[in-house]
Amino acid sequence: PSPVLLQVAALERQIFDFLGYQWAPILANFLHIMAVILGIFGTIQYRSRYLMMYAVWLVLWVGWNAFIICFYLEVGRLSQDRDFIMTFNTSLHRSWWMENGPGCLVTPVLNSKLAPEDHHVITVSGCLLDYQYIEVVSSATQIFLALFGFVYACYVSKVFLEEEDSFDFIGGFDSYGYQAPQKTSHLQLQPLYT
Repeated sequence: PSPVLLQVAALERQIFDFLGYQWAPILANFLHIMAVILGIFGTIQYRSRYLMMYAVWLVLWVGWNAFIICFYLEVGRLSQDRDFIMTFNTSLHRSWWMENGPGCLVTPVLNSKLAPEDHHVITVSGCLLDYQYIEVVSSATQIFLALFGFVYACYVSKVFLEEEDSFDFIGGFDSYGYQAPQKTSHLQLQPLYT
């Protein structure tokens, strides 16, 4: 996929995480956007080190997205009701898609004793696709794009390194006995009298 597609996918994810006050994904998305920009820069400027850094970042990005999938599917001991990892335990906010998913109908529960101060309890019904699955699909898409980006970064970096090794400087530094011209002075400096 093109770098533009990677950037658009990262920006889309960043917007919806901002809407849901998901601070951990916002930070990870920001770092990912910076890494994609450095990867694009490395490609344009023929810098294999930037591409290698981008490839290493993509490995971490795949791990992060795998964690998000496990979190939303509540794999192992992870629980969305107990763990507020995505907000760094600073708030009770959830995924934006929880209330705004396709076809979702949100109904406030009045006079609920379950709600902490300054919060309200809602019920969400009628969703065509639950928010957990929207988040899982988003993370799976990010993993898919990252795998293509990783292959791209490794291949282009390898090509750049091979070109660097095989580059023949003007006349080369090979064994043809090439000697750089000696500096000779054709002008003699004369004192200036006024």
